Amino acid sequence: MPMRKLRIAATLCAAILFTSHSKKITIDYCITLRSKATLRCSILFMFIIWVTSLKSQNTVGLLSFDPDLSYPGFNLIYPHNQSTVFLINACGELIRTWTDEPDYRPGNAVYLREDGTLVKTKRKADSNQDPIWFGGGGETVEIRDWDNNLMWSFSLNDSMARLHHDVAPMSNGNILMIAWERKTGEEAMRAGRDPSLLTDGDLLPEFILEMNPELDSIVWKWHVWDHLIQDFDPSKENFGDVAAHPELIDLNYDTNNGIRDWLHCNAIDYNADLDQIMLCIPTFGEFWIIDHSTTTQEAAGHTGGKSGKGGDLLYRWGNPQSYQQGTVVDQKLFFPHDAHWVDQHLSSDHPEYGKILVFNNRVQETHSTVELISNVFDPISWSYPLSDLTWEPREAELTILHPDTFPLHSTAVSGAQILSNSNMLILSGRTGYAFELTTTGEVVWEYKVPLMAGLPVSQGDTLSTNQNFTFRINRYPENFPAFESKDPSPIGYIELLPNTNFCMQITDVEESLMYPAFVYPNPADDYIWVRVDEATNVDMRILDHYGRNVQSVKMQPMESTRIQVDHLMNGIYLLELDGRVQSRFLVVH
Repeated sequence: MPMRKLRIAATLCAAILFTSHSKKITIDYCITLRSKATLRCSILFMFIIWVTSLKSQNTVGLLSFDPDLSYPGFNLIYPHNQSTVFLINACGELIRTWTDEPDYRPGNAVYLREDGTLVKTKRKADSNQDPIWFGGGGETVEIRDWDNNLMWSFSLNDSMARLHHDVAPMSNGNILMIAWERKTGEEAMRAGRDPSLLTDGDLLPEFILEMNPELDSIVWKWHVWDHLIQDFDPSKENFGDVAAHPELIDLNYDTNNGIRDWLHCNAIDYNADLDQIMLCIPTFGEFWIIDHSTTTQEAAGHTGGKSGKGGDLLYRWGNPQSYQQGTVVDQKLFFPHDAHWVDQHLSSDHPEYGKILVFNNRVQETHSTVELISNVFDPISWSYPLSDLTWEPREAELTILHPDTFPLHSTAVSGAQILSNSNMLILSGRTGYAFELTTTGEVVWEYKVPLMAGLPVSQGDTLSTNQNFTFRINRYPENFPAFESKDPSPIGYIELLPNTNFCMQITDVEESLMYPAFVYPNPADDYIWVRVDEATNVDMRILDHYGRNVQSVKMQPMESTRIQVDHLMNGIYLLELDGRVQSRFLVVH
């Protein structure tokens, strides 16, 4: 993979000063300064250090970045084995954190809503000793404001039911949640479960509940248990021809050795356009779609709603063997994660809008893939037409790999997101490795979660599989409404001893001085004077530390030009003249 040059560059002073883990004596000295003039002097000293510093290669945090090709935005992560939600920019700098008591853990998903509130799941660290527990177990869903104040909370974790894995915030303010519900061995056998598939003595099928935070009440439910079929025992409930009823769930299809966590649903998504819900079922190797336009009573039956199917499955894809159709060669998904409609932050005219994206964890022993599926929905019949009792398509439209293949390998968690510029953001969850791919397969952003068992590691450390386990990553565009009127200034880093100068992308200044630009004052506050000793007019651009153009100026030949910079955030900026970087300056307000 061709790598664009990255040269050490300083971030804004506030981020340097308040990066609590930095040990540099320069920073310690800066903190003791009191006057603005002295502060500028110290920053200038650090600036000189930056200018003369050498290239380095990061092992954690930001690994590479191409600001020209990467989609701009902020990344939300909620790594395991700790209790903080992190919002980071493209440089891997912290923008915001939502902290919690240290005895909590992710439960596992987190989402930022347009109004700036955070929908967060969590559980107690020791809740793996509770009556219901498997990986991905949750307990509590919270809504917190931008300043981390608790606005609402709901918990479900007892001997009969438990929240787990994921939630889906809805546009009406409600929240869809996944939960296990306990069925005793007697209940399971009465429903037609093969007793040899009750290794744990009971069963934990899934149900969905929809919470209205304003009413603080459950307003809708759907249960797997209402949509079963079995061909094991004709004397028991739900007996029928499994192969003839793909809309029902075979109670005895089991790839999980009969343990009680039968389905292990790990993702839920809501499509407001269709009023439908998607569930990702890894142990079945597929995802399901159900109708949400039903009442709770209709959702428990087989009629009603826009589809007329009640709560039966409208669509399932990934493994026809789960309903006794096809063979092993027809299975396309293997312990999938993060199945969802492609609609996050995209306009409806985006070419991938409405398609389905899913992370294919165990497609091969050596690597994972991401699959893009163009499902066929008929808005006239409000259904997904069947072909020979199997839903189309037979193949994914697109299969995505990492160019080096092996870095994309995770047997659990993980996810992917299509961005507005059609790039794809992918997380390999077991290694905490996130990367962004262009449509031509070029890696343009890479980040390694810098935590080991929930504790920050130092830049230069290396991490092994499962040490920085992370459920998912979501990128929110810079113009996302939640960020309106919010300060995006960096506040530090997750990692210890951060390489604060890694992000600036520049060319070799020594090789590009066609006509030097002289800048005064430097550092600057309200304005700068720039003089270019050149006989012709010069087009100048001011670039930020992402390498993006923030201001364009037409320079007059052989004259000094005054340029207002009071609207720029604190930080280091580049002067680019006719496509070549000529000088740098600091802004300190």
